[in-house]
Amino acid sequence: MQLLIMAAGMGSRFGGLKQIAPMGPNDEFIIDYSIYDAIKEGFSKVVFIIKEELLDDFKETIGKRLEGKVKVEYAFQKTTTVPEGFEIPADRVKPLGTGQALYCTKGMVEGPLAVISADDFYGSDAFRVLGDSLKNTEEYSVIGYHIGNTIPENNSVKRGVCFVEDGKLTDIIESKVERIDGTIKGEPLDGGPAYEMEEDHPVSMLMYGLRKDIYDYMEDDFKKFLESGPDLETCEYYLPTILDHMMKDGLEIKVLPTTSIWKGVTYKEDVEELKEHIRKCIENGEYPENLWG
Repeated sequence: MQLLIMAAGMGSRFGGLKQIAPMGPNDEFIIDYSIYDAIKEGFSKVVFIIKEELLDDFKETIGKRLEGKVKVEYAFQKTTTVPEGFEIPADRVKPLGTGQALYCTKGMVEGPLAVISADDFYGSDAFRVLGDSLKNTEEYSVIGYHIGNTIPENNSVKRGVCFVEDGKLTDIIESKVERIDGTIKGEPLDGGPAYEMEEDHPVSMLMYGLRKDIYDYMEDDFKKFLESGPDLETCEYYLPTILDHMMKDGLEIKVLPTTSIWKGVTYKEDVEELKEHIRKCIENGEYPENLWG
């Protein structure tokens, strides 16, 4: 099993590189806790998907801490990494989204894989559930959280909103989500109609169990996306959209419930809340005080 960590985000709303901002009592990053949980569940390799200019920072910090614990590789998410025959404007700086991030790891994956975001604290139970699925089934899967537990009070956020029947995903819609006057509302990023949700509606926090054949599917799907005429200065190719297309072609995706509490850092004011959550996890015995000590 291999863990792919998407860490090429710009960090503009946070005001800095949150991927390598200290959060734990011994300056651990958010991704330290994800990697600790993954190693405990038997993952043998970690692939960081980063901007190339961050390579030295990653190697000197998290890379050094992981020496002798797990195999580490780096993939660079460049705007130029697209299917042959297509060209992205040279002045574009921002990566093309989570789908393109996965595309940038083509040729690096040898077996079942989990995909997560470097920005999110997922919790040990989520890794246990996902690891069990990858080890014991051939299924694609997504970890689901209650949406009411993942959104702030005063800011909108992007979420992959799940629709489920008999434990299987029937649809996933990347949406802008916010709580307005006590009601959670979603606005699809593809321009679809807005909708409302209950507090316990399942939502993906970008934690997936995938299989290697997704790369074959993505090669054609990415081409179709670029051929559809998006604005190449601003468009993004989303992993949830790829999975939605695969489901329409017959793929079944299990939604795996978890008791873990999700925490994220979108804005600077989220930092203290996450640090307090980590302190509670340590007090409860979920993590050691010094994660790698």
